[in-house]
Amino acid sequence: MPPNTDITEAIIGAAYTVLNKLKPGLDEKLYERALIIELQKHGLAIENQKRFDVHYDAHLIGTLIPDLIVENTIVVDTKVVTAFTESHITQMLGYLNITGLKTGLLLNFKYAKLGIKRISI
Repeated sequence: MPPNTDITEAIIGAAYTVLNKLKPGLDEKLYERALIIELQKHGLAIENQKRFDVHYDAHLIGTLIPDLIVENTIVVDTKVVTAFTESHITQMLGYLNITGLKTGLLLNFKYAKLGIKRISI
């Protein structure tokens, strides 16, 4: 498995490729599906919509389903939004907490320039 920085760079590069091919203006699930294809071309292991049980005081209270887990180290969340908000960042922090992973990437496909927000805990 490549180092975390190399994986992050590969994800961002793949996201640029997807945006350049599809252009802005589509639904975020379309970008997510294209990103999976592009990441697989790079030989990266992808888990799409992996389910994580959420417990509180030993009680199952629900399920968390992040968009993508790449190489079992990075949570990736695709967005098509005007700008990242505090709620997007907070949601990613929740994903990292529940998954036990340390790095998350928010990718915004809304505009011709890819929006990127890296979150680490």
